[in-house]
Amino acid sequence: MNPANSPVASPAWLDSQYNNRARVPEAVQHLQRWAADSATARAALQASGQALLDVPYMADPALPPAAQTLDIFTPPPGATPPAGGWPVLLFVHGGYWRALDKADHSFIAPPWVAQGAIVVIPNYALCPAVRVSTITDQMRQAVAWTARHIGNLNGQPGNPDRLSVAGHSAGGHIVGMLLSTRWAEWGGSGAALPGQPDGTPIRHGISISGLFDLEPIRQTPFLTDLGLTPEEAQAQSPIHHRHTGGQLTAVVGGDESEEFLRQNGLLRTAWGEAAAPVAEVLPGLNHFSVVEELTRPSSRLFALVAARL
Repeated sequence: MNPANSPVASPAWLDSQYNNRARVPEAVQHLQRWAADSATARAALQASGQALLDVPYMADPALPPAAQTLDIFTPPPGATPPAGGWPVLLFVHGGYWRALDKADHSFIAPPWVAQGAIVVIPNYALCPAVRVSTITDQMRQAVAWTARHIGNLNGQPGNPDRLSVAGHSAGGHIVGMLLSTRWAEWGGSGAALPGQPDGTPIRHGISISGLFDLEPIRQTPFLTDLGLTPEEAQAQSPIHHRHTGGQLTAVVGGDESEEFLRQNGLLRTAWGEAAAPVAEVLPGLNHFSVVEELTRPSSRLFALVAARL
């Protein structure tokens, strides 16, 4: 980033780069559609016996109980899982760590359960009531819970060795933090987790419009309520951590800001091509329409994720 006195790094410029609801005129319509489609999806999947809702994955008395739950969506009852169980896609929602809910993202599940995968969507507590670091640790807990328990679903077991994690925006940031977690040293992991030979429970991470350097976020005026300190911005930036396992796929919409385009390639530069083999720009998509590509089996994003399950 240019020096702080440069017009490029001015507060107004940072707001123009990171305020996606202001950048995309139809942002509200996207969010309303997600909520409506998610309600429809949950009702249909519950009716067909394919939904386990509000399952606790941790119990911290300092956090709201609803913020410590996840939803699980499975292939249809009677479908025969492959040897070892169904592949699992855990999706971390965005909202700049301070907005939205797992219930706004159930719309992602139907095409994936139809393809023969289990979809897990966790909630987390929101800033400014908690720190970004709290959310990162919550998502580590959600991954650990999923790795330990997804194989025990009655009739529709998941395969903990085929666990991939996707995330959008702030959720994409979490993907980067998960792929740089030292799981053996992490206090919440306890006994060794199921997963990959390198010790991570995550096979692949898919970041959609992710944020890997939080220093410009710290300096962006409309995000000051996050309360990021310089120390936390560094500690919570995946670019300042080494890759510990699980390959990264990073994508961003071609119509997103210069900063989101820049952020998308940061971990490939920091970690190398072997750890982050894909850093793609998906043409014609904005910060909201890009995540909707997860529901379209004909899309490039859908193909990238399917190949990693």
